[in-house]
Order: sequence, then C-alpha cells, then structure tokens
Amino acid sequence: MNNWFKKKSRIEILKEKYRVLMKRSFELAPNDPEKSAKAHQQADKIFQEINYLSLKQADK
Repeated sequence: MNNWFKKKSRIEILKEKYRVLMKRSFELAPNDPEKSAKAHQQADKIFQEINYLSLKQADK
C-alpha cells in the first residue's frame, strides 16, 4: 500500500523508458528498419545515462 505514494527515482523512470523503446524497436524491426534503428539509438542513450547514474550512485 505504501508503494502507491512512493515517488519513482530517476533511474526507475529511465529504466521504464528504456524498456518501452526497446519493445518498440523490436516491434518495428520487420516493417520499418529505419524507425527501429532510431528507437534503438534513443534506447542506447538512455541506457548510457542509466549506467552513469548507477555508477554515480555507487560512488556515494
């Protein structure tokens, strides 16, 4: 019940965006490779940011 009011962290939000973009990239791949590649590039940028934030948080 407490999870309803818990605010998501920046990493959790980015992980959700990454998951959505990778799913979209996978679904677009057979029909539209260009859009699939763009979605994959966006997901890669988000993944790099997740890694950066995770490492930054681990240093604390």
